[in-house]
Amino acid sequence: MPFRFVHTADIHLDSPLRTLAMRDPDLASLIGGSTRQALHGIVDLCLEEEVDALIIAGDLYDGDQTSMKTARFLADQMKRLHEAGIVVYKVRGNHDALSKITHELVLPPSLKLFGGRGETVEFRLNDLYVAIHGLSFSKPHAPESLLPKYGRPRSGAVNVGIMHTSLAGAAGHDLYAPCSVADLHEWGFAYWALGHIHVRSEHREAGAVVMPGMPQGRDIGEAGLKTVSLVTVADDHSIQIEERPTSIAQFERVPVDLTGAETWPEIVDRIEREIIAVRDATSAPHLVGRLFLRGQTELSWRMRRDRDLLRADIEHRLGNSGRTWIDKIEIGTAASRGVPTARGTPDPVDELGILIRDEIRSQHGVRESVAALVKEIRDDLPPDARRFCGDDEAGFDSFVDRLLGESGEEIVARLAQDGAEFR
Repeated sequence: MPFRFVHTADIHLDSPLRTLAMRDPDLASLIGGSTRQALHGIVDLCLEEEVDALIIAGDLYDGDQTSMKTARFLADQMKRLHEAGIVVYKVRGNHDALSKITHELVLPPSLKLFGGRGETVEFRLNDLYVAIHGLSFSKPHAPESLLPKYGRPRSGAVNVGIMHTSLAGAAGHDLYAPCSVADLHEWGFAYWALGHIHVRSEHREAGAVVMPGMPQGRDIGEAGLKTVSLVTVADDHSIQIEERPTSIAQFERVPVDLTGAETWPEIVDRIEREIIAVRDATSAPHLVGRLFLRGQTELSWRMRRDRDLLRADIEHRLGNSGRTWIDKIEIGTAASRGVPTARGTPDPVDELGILIRDEIRSQHGVRESVAALVKEIRDDLPPDARRFCGDDEAGFDSFVDRLLGESGEEIVARLAQDGAEFR
């Protein structure tokens, strides 16, 4: 008889809303409840597949929550599993260590919460011998590897380890309980159920090291399909891993090339086509798209000026179906260039655009001044709001380059538009 379990992590239950949803109450409601719906869906999956266990590899909660609504919802979901005879194995992550719910909530006895010292739970499932190894964060920070605190593999058993770790480090994630994939493979477990990094990864050798990613994204920085792992361990100890989608709302970047667009309806047509294509490829019930408009068009400045009208027209075209949402419109278009004046001399706006692009933007003092201003603004914001300018040095440099480029294009677009009104 096989041992079957669902592996998830980083649910961040009832995570506070980030800036994207504050402008739209309906979108706020969708995103605000999406982590609950994702957990409910995970429990549904466990029941439908009649698994033996649910493994939660940390960050079930999202910081120092005290909401009794969160507590009651979680208790109800764990009760559903308990009544079906499904055991829950959970370790605390860095966010769980901050949560008061972690310490105060009374949960069913079928939930095994591993403590701050390495523990091993052993049991037999007919002829299959299983050993579950786990260790929780006792504090919000774990600067050193936790691997030495885990027990060694039990001889003859299917050994499953549960760990919350940043591995060797990942962009946008602080270093927690660092260790390498090679170290985990060498430990000899059949399956490592990891958590902390919000992007899925699988590493297969003699055993499997799996980071399922988060089951529900919360903003465009957590874009793409979100899943959990459905794992089947056969009597011969072979392992099958199935990726199952869990997102209620899927965030996606939607690039749109508007080169040569001459009319407002043509712009809306192109945007609509690209959004529908992305929506049709999205497995989640809802798509939350961020538009990235690029290319050369004479309507560049008008789009910047009438961004709210552009959004309204797009949403009208999409039919307000409730399945597709526009998170934000980022305009990186430029006015079409290269048209000579009536006297055959170069257009002064063209010349200014070239000067900004080739000389002013590349001047060290200009770039350093802009970078210093961005850092000053960033450092005055709360930690969760600082990601707008990148998660690392390369991301910050890319943001400054984009800011310089787009501001220059906006100056040229405004001048070109103003000049066209008098020609």
